Amino acid sequence: MFRQTTWGQWCVMVLLSIGAGIMLVPFLWMVSTSLDGQAMTQVPFPPRLIPEEPTWKSYVIPFANVPLARYFLNSFLIALCEVSVSVLSALMAGYAFSLLRFRGARGLFLFALGTLMIPPEVAMIPSFLLLNEWGMTNSLWAFLLPSLAAVVGTFLVKQYMDTLPAELRDAAKMDGASEWTIFWRIYVPLSGPVIATLVILQFLWSWNDVLWPLLMLSHPDWYTVQIGVAMFVHDSGQRILPAIHMAVAVLSLLPVLVLYLLLQRYVVKSIAYSGIKQ
Repeated sequence: MFRQTTWGQWCVMVLLSIGAGIMLVPFLWMVSTSLDGQAMTQVPFPPRLIPEEPTWKSYVIPFANVPLARYFLNSFLIALCEVSVSVLSALMAGYAFSLLRFRGARGLFLFALGTLMIPPEVAMIPSFLLLNEWGMTNSLWAFLLPSLAAVVGTFLVKQYMDTLPAELRDAAKMDGASEWTIFWRIYVPLSGPVIATLVILQFLWSWNDVLWPLLMLSHPDWYTVQIGVAMFVHDSGQRILPAIHMAVAVLSLLPVLVLYLLLQRYVVKSIAYSGIKQ
């Protein structure tokens, strides 16, 4: 039997559709401008989303002037490493806080959550001085070590694993399984939704980050796509056309958009399990 949709639900769906449409307008305008070779910075009146003479030329010019392919590769490499380390770290810490019983666990967890109140910019300079002293600038270590402190991920994993039955661990221990076997072969496979959420969030943070890569990377061969785009826009100055500017922005956005579309169905489910969606 199908449940009838009430007038209130119809109103909510209409309002949400209008809101979604309004939020899509900037993105559509960005794509439209990137395809319009004659686009200007001012919005024409009446506004138009379909260019009169669409062209892909704006997407070719940046690749001919800056090593965008290398910047994309660097960003992928850094994001992949950061996602791998931070997700594994969050899973292990979340499992320990959720299922293991040890002295000081609650205080340690609250202390970890308290560090979220410290702005990242405050810890940035001491972290840079420490990594520079160890000779880790211009290397992947500059991104891997900070990724170990995945506090937000630890919180999400703990909240998610609190919803999983602890009897699974007890039964596995009675069968002689080690703690690592219980974690890796039982609880990790059951944590697919929260892992997908962490992958999206960490990839988004890593891909869009500009300040930390700019601080740690001084060699142009190591620049990420965000630094490369900023350098390209800065060096081009007033000569750059709005269409090229928007084309570069669309290219830098595509990996995040594709990843989100692939994994978005897990996000709401994971947040619901985490207790945030209240």
